[in-house]
Amino acid sequence: MNDVPTQLYLISPLDVSGDFPQRLEKALEAGKGVVTAFQFRVKGLDQHVAAALAAPLQEICAAHEVAFIVNDSIALAKRLGADGVHLGQKDGDVHEARDELGKDSQIGVTCHASRHLALEAGEAGADYVAFGAFFPSETKETDHRAETELLEWWHEMVEIPSVAIGGITPENCRPLVDAGADFLAVSGAVWSGDEVAAIEAFAKAMA
Repeated sequence: MNDVPTQLYLISPLDVSGDFPQRLEKALEAGKGVVTAFQFRVKGLDQHVAAALAAPLQEICAAHEVAFIVNDSIALAKRLGADGVHLGQKDGDVHEARDELGKDSQIGVTCHASRHLALEAGEAGADYVAFGAFFPSETKETDHRAETELLEWWHEMVEIPSVAIGGITPENCRPLVDAGADFLAVSGAVWSGDEVAAIEAFAKAMA
């Protein structure tokens, strides 16, 4: 088991327009002490449009002392002065992100189900590594499936935090917590229904 309780890492839906800022506010209110990071994940938008959508969400995260992480785009993270960036395997490397964003930026890397990719990311200076998918996901197509043994091995061998991702719900999350995941990355399980009820259910399941 972790010395520090597992935390929630919220990932935005692809559509963050409309009432989404209000929904995020409610989720973070409900998630005090449980939600520590929020990833802004939009696809195919002009950077100006993305920046405009990000601005109110970034303010909400700052007010709740939740890290605001940009998915995929080092350039957008720099433009926003975000707390960090999350990189897929094709989104640039840790060294580039560190040069652009500075030493205090939180840089995460998707490592699928690969110990090798995770160790490489750690050696390059990543602040966390993400493993998954652990379960089928309705939010994102997944070609890689990870097992809890990977989290256990990482937790025992490496000090860099791990994020478990992929189809995680309050009903199936407990084995990931027990395996040593530092964070659970969740999206559909929160935003597809009542976000407050979902956060509360996660908190209860993780406690």
